[in-house]
Amino acid sequence: MLRIGIIGKTNTGKTTFFNSATMLSGEMSSYPFTTKQPNIGTSHVQTVCACRELKVRDNPQNSTCIDGWRFIPVELVDLPGLIKDAWTGRGLGNQFLSVAAQADALLHVVDASGSINAEGEITKPGMGNPVIDAYDIEEELVMWFAKAVERNKKRVLRQMTRASLPLDKALSDVLGGFKVRLEQVQLALRRSALEFKDIDKWTWEDIKSFSKEVREVSKPTIIIANKMDLPTAEKNFELMTETFRGKLVIPCCSEAELALRRAEQKGVIKYIPGEEAFRVLEEEELTKEQAWALNYVQDRVLSKFMTTGIQYALNTCIFKLLRMNTIYPVEDAANLSDKKGNVLPDVFLMPNNDTIRDLAAQIHTQLLDTMIHAVDVRTGLRLPLDYVLKDRDIINIVTAARRK
Repeated sequence: MLRIGIIGKTNTGKTTFFNSATMLSGEMSSYPFTTKQPNIGTSHVQTVCACRELKVRDNPQNSTCIDGWRFIPVELVDLPGLIKDAWTGRGLGNQFLSVAAQADALLHVVDASGSINAEGEITKPGMGNPVIDAYDIEEELVMWFAKAVERNKKRVLRQMTRASLPLDKALSDVLGGFKVRLEQVQLALRRSALEFKDIDKWTWEDIKSFSKEVREVSKPTIIIANKMDLPTAEKNFELMTETFRGKLVIPCCSEAELALRRAEQKGVIKYIPGEEAFRVLEEEELTKEQAWALNYVQDRVLSKFMTTGIQYALNTCIFKLLRMNTIYPVEDAANLSDKKGNVLPDVFLMPNNDTIRDLAAQIHTQLLDTMIHAVDVRTGLRLPLDYVLKDRDIINIVTAARRK
C-alpha cells in the first residue's frame, strides 16, 4: 500500500488533517509536540469507478464504491511536528526522520493564517510567517539527507573500491533505507552536476546540492495551505503560490472536513468526501452548535474554495504527483468478476510504465510463473506480458492452469 507522510511544524493542523482523512482519533491540542508518536491510519483516494462507464453494479473487495466514486486505500502517517534544527535531534526530529524515510510522498501542512511562531506556538493570525515556516521544514529535509550522505561517504568509497560499484549504485545502496531508488539517485546526480566528480572530493555544498535534489525526486511533496478559513490566510496563500511556483500548493481547511465527516457519520448530513456540497438530512434534528458549524463551513470554506481541500490533496498526491494509474484485474472477462462472482472486485494503484508482469506480482507472486498472456476486457485484444498498463485498464490475466 502506498504511504503518504504528513509533515510540518507543530500546531499547523497536521493531526486534524489526519483525523479528517482517516476518521481515527489522533490527539489534537494547541501545545507543541502533541503527536509524540506517529499516527498511522488508512485513508482513501477517489476516482470515477469503471462501473459508471460499464453500467454495472459492482461489488468491491479491496476498495469502496460510493455513488460511482471508487475510494482506494492508502496509508497515511501523521509524523511528529518539526521545529528549526530538528535534523540535529532537537524536538522530536529523530522520530520524524526514521518514519518519513519510508514515505512515498509527503504532504507538508503549513498554517496559512500565520497563527504560529517560529517555535510552533500558537499566536494571533498574521503574526507568523507561513513562507518562512515552509522554508524551515524544507531545510530540515535537505539537512536530513545531507547528514546521512556525509556520515556514509567512507562506506560509499569502500563499495566503489572493494566491490567496484559505480557512484550511483553505491549511493543508492546507502540510501536504500530511505526508500530511494537507483534511478532517483542518477537523476539527482545529473541535476547537481556531480555524476562525474569523485565523492571523496565532494564539499559540504556539494553534499547539500545532491541532497536537495535527491530529496525532491524521492520524496515528492505537496504544500497544504491549512486553516484557510482564518483571517489573513487568503493573502498568505497568494504569497505562498507566488513564492513556491514550482510546487503544488493546495488551499485546505482540515477543521471543516472533520466537521463534515463527523456530521455524516452521525447521519446528520449526506456528504461524499471531495464533493462541493453537503445535504442536511433532518434539519429539525440539528443542535444549535451543529447548525452553526455547518453554516460556518458553507460560508467560510465551501462557498469560497468549493472543497475543504482534504480529498483533493490526497487525489492530487497520488494521481498527479506520483502519477499512479488505476487498474482493474478480473478473472472472468465475460462477467467482469472474480471467481466468486464479485463484479469489478479490485482496483490497484500502479506506477506509470508498469506492465502486466508488475500487475501479476501485485495480485499474487504465483501468477508470474503460470501466466501466459492477458486480455484487454473492453476490446478483447490479447496483450503481451510486457504491455504497459494504461489508466482504467480492465485486465484479464490468462494462466496455463486455467487454459487447460
